[in-house]
Amino acid sequence: MPGNSQRKGAVRRKGKGRTAGSGGRVRRGLEGKGPTPKAEDRPYHPAHKAKLARNRAQAGRPDRGPDRKRSGGADWVVGRNPVLEALQAGVPVKTGYIADGADRDDRLREILRLAAEQHLPLLQVSRSELDRLTADAVHQGVALQLPEYNYAHPDDLLEQVLDAGDRGLAVALDGVSDPRNLGAIVRSAAAFGAQGVLIPERRAAGMSAAAWKSSAGAAARLPVARATNLNRALRAYSEAGVTLVGLDAGGEASIAELTGDNAGGPTMLVIGGEGAGLSRLVREACDVIASIPIAADVESLNAGVAAGIALYELSRS
Repeated sequence: MPGNSQRKGAVRRKGKGRTAGSGGRVRRGLEGKGPTPKAEDRPYHPAHKAKLARNRAQAGRPDRGPDRKRSGGADWVVGRNPVLEALQAGVPVKTGYIADGADRDDRLREILRLAAEQHLPLLQVSRSELDRLTADAVHQGVALQLPEYNYAHPDDLLEQVLDAGDRGLAVALDGVSDPRNLGAIVRSAAAFGAQGVLIPERRAAGMSAAAWKSSAGAAARLPVARATNLNRALRAYSEAGVTLVGLDAGGEASIAELTGDNAGGPTMLVIGGEGAGLSRLVREACDVIASIPIAADVESLNAGVAAGIALYELSRS
């Protein structure tokens, strides 16, 4: 009823003292949460996974993922055909893995036979563990972990080239990104008496399993040096008395013209990448730019093929 103040709830009773506050919840919510953690410290960030992989490599544990190669890391070969081909080619192996219950087909039996002949340790692990080691690659129950490749220092290669005198010969690769080309060039360099191969550390193929197989064992006999700065290393070679011969389609001379009486002293053949060729700075560092005469309707040669022809011509001097 109107004016009935006795009705329950009709009159708001005033509390005694101060009213209840938020207990500081609002104030704490408005405060900052401190500095943002580094990317490698955030579990959901790719940098955190990369940090864990580096820690595993430093601790001597297998890195995650096939065909992953870092300075200080290891390379992986996964799958029955790739593993079989790697063993047949004599690729060095650190450890082999085989999954429990893997089907014994002809390929796996041949893998087991070759592993026994080469005294290769094969660790039997669960399929889930092999999935983890190879980052869920299609391993078909078998995988190989390769040892870290022991690259030579550019200064050590330079010393070998200078000690060889007039027979000094080496190859430098400027951005060759296909590991099969790298392996083929290493094979040709060994065949024609070169002292070694120089490659850049970044944006180029390294000595992976594919490069090992393409070298047909030559990588075990011929040193491959890796330079942090290829242009700086080439200039150091030039200052030491090594003639830098760049191989490019627009060369001012044929590679055959550099042999015989026109050649002398240690030489380094410099080969550009598959598409871009020699970079500007590397081209400027070369003492001479040579080319291989080919038919007009053929645009260029494969880097591995061109290296073999040029090394043959240079080895004649």
